[in-house]
Amino acid sequence: MLIREGDALQTSSKLDTIVLDKTGTITEGKPALTDILCVEGQQEDHLLQLAASLESGSEHPLARAIVEAAEQRELTPDRADNFQALNGKGVSATLNGKPYRLGNRRWLESEGVTINLDSASLTKRGATPLFLAEGNTLLGILGVADRIKDDSRDAIARLKDQGLTVVMITGDIQASADAIAKQVGVDQVMAEVLPEDKAKKVKALQDEGRIVAMVGDGINDAPALAQAHVGFAIGTGTDVAIESAAITLMGGSLHGVADAMAISSATVRNIKQNLFGAFIYNSLGVPVAAGVLYPLTGSLLNPVIAGAAMSLSSVTVVSNANRLRLFKTQRGKP
Repeated sequence: MLIREGDALQTSSKLDTIVLDKTGTITEGKPALTDILCVEGQQEDHLLQLAASLESGSEHPLARAIVEAAEQRELTPDRADNFQALNGKGVSATLNGKPYRLGNRRWLESEGVTINLDSASLTKRGATPLFLAEGNTLLGILGVADRIKDDSRDAIARLKDQGLTVVMITGDIQASADAIAKQVGVDQVMAEVLPEDKAKKVKALQDEGRIVAMVGDGINDAPALAQAHVGFAIGTGTDVAIESAAITLMGGSLHGVADAMAISSATVRNIKQNLFGAFIYNSLGVPVAAGVLYPLTGSLLNPVIAGAAMSLSSVTVVSNANRLRLFKTQRGKP
């Protein structure tokens, strides 16, 4: 890990709440198409081609999943005109002169689309349902799921063992977020959060008196990383997120956060030991050097002995600090 700010190393030992972004942090950040639910009269390949045509101009991970699925089925996207990507909602465009929308349920319903197809089977498995509509007519639902990292559950368990309240934040709908949260064992879920509101959610936790860390990897996470008392950037994420964080994890595993917490506690403990050692040396040596023993013994502290004692104090502090070089964390045991 790269610790960019010394204060962050010290503050990490005082944290009581940690907020984890879902995509790319808890999950691998590589969603894949899992299901296509069609309204009666529609065909899967047709819906996938329409969705790929809409998403071909988007850089969102969910968009890439749909485009890649269409490529695997050798479906050629149509040209999209009047393309719009609405942050936290979805995309819209005109295909062959007809208006289409692909996005979350709340947005499409606000645009007058009647949702008469059940997506519960998708959300129970943690998939994100994307609703496809032509005008105000629902055509179907595409389910996209992001695979959970193999070690996320164990890493979150370590964080909880260290006394932290673990919060997951995501733009997913509540049902999908709850399904993921149940699998990895987080304490609290913040779902349906727009990217620009993540920093506000962190601020709200801080206003409750909590000492908060934020872990993320994307451009949208940068304001929240800067807002938190300590920001942890996943090293496999974007440069903007890394620049906004106080601590950067070189790998993509959440175990790095637990390791950083353990290192922080060990460092602060070492500092206190050094301060105590220096205090003992001075509290004993200074009175003797000032002659407190002279009335009793008639002797003063020899300057040679005083110099040796000061040198020994420095050697003791430096030697104790160097023990941190041998510090190791055990996965599963911080």
